[in-house]
Amino acid sequence: MTRRTQADVSRRTYLKLTGGTAAVGATGLAGCLGESGGSMTITPGTAPGFPPFEMREDGELVGFDVDLLEAVVAETDYELGEWATFDFDGLIPALTQNEEIDVIAAALTISEDRQETIAFSDPYWEANQAVLVREDGDFQPSGWADFEGTRVGAQSGTTGAAEVESNLVDEGIISEDSFSTYDSYVLAVEDLSNGNIDAVVVDTPVADTFTASRDVTVAFVEETGEQYGFGIRQNESELQSALNSGLQTVQDGGTFGELRDTWFGQE
Repeated sequence: MTRRTQADVSRRTYLKLTGGTAAVGATGLAGCLGESGGSMTITPGTAPGFPPFEMREDGELVGFDVDLLEAVVAETDYELGEWATFDFDGLIPALTQNEEIDVIAAALTISEDRQETIAFSDPYWEANQAVLVREDGDFQPSGWADFEGTRVGAQSGTTGAAEVESNLVDEGIISEDSFSTYDSYVLAVEDLSNGNIDAVVVDTPVADTFTASRDVTVAFVEETGEQYGFGIRQNESELQSALNSGLQTVQDGGTFGELRDTWFGQE
């Protein structure tokens, strides 16, 4: 498999090939939903630092999620406004409390806890949790029981962080003080490479990106079987239906496969 770790086909290139257009920005105000007549603009939100799903490349917001949502919305009656970016754990508050955005595209795992607050589109990706360690390091665990006396990191608000809490902290294998959370996995992996922590727990697709570009390796994978979906506010049934329909069209028409090959490589 050939994996593109530095997004060698940029979002701008993809949009040029498909004839699409989009505006990318750091902040935005949520669009007007549910109004009859005319186009309806929705504001998307994401959290860069989770390659290859969302990241900054030469100052531009790019990634699989960025391209996918733009392709999906292009198949609906909605228009996509400027992208707004946040720390990952600020996305749901931006959607539900401040209503700064209308949809989250950020490799967001569909979970029961999150479904108490927001709704989701149909799933578009499956993932597990990988444990990253230094490639040449002494710590090479084969399971959670091997973590006693270690320091572990994960991005705040992620399922990786939840796995650390449930499997290590709650079980008394490591202390709360030995668990570090970060605004992005890029920072967590930097700390791992620098020897400040011993392991990082992160989604498998992102782990693969880091192993291809950093001196880290996957020690083992925890089979969580999680699924990603676009996050929206509850009771936005029209938007939810439109996203699901657009996603199905993108999958059936081959665009999804093209984007997958662009960002994750192909056999």
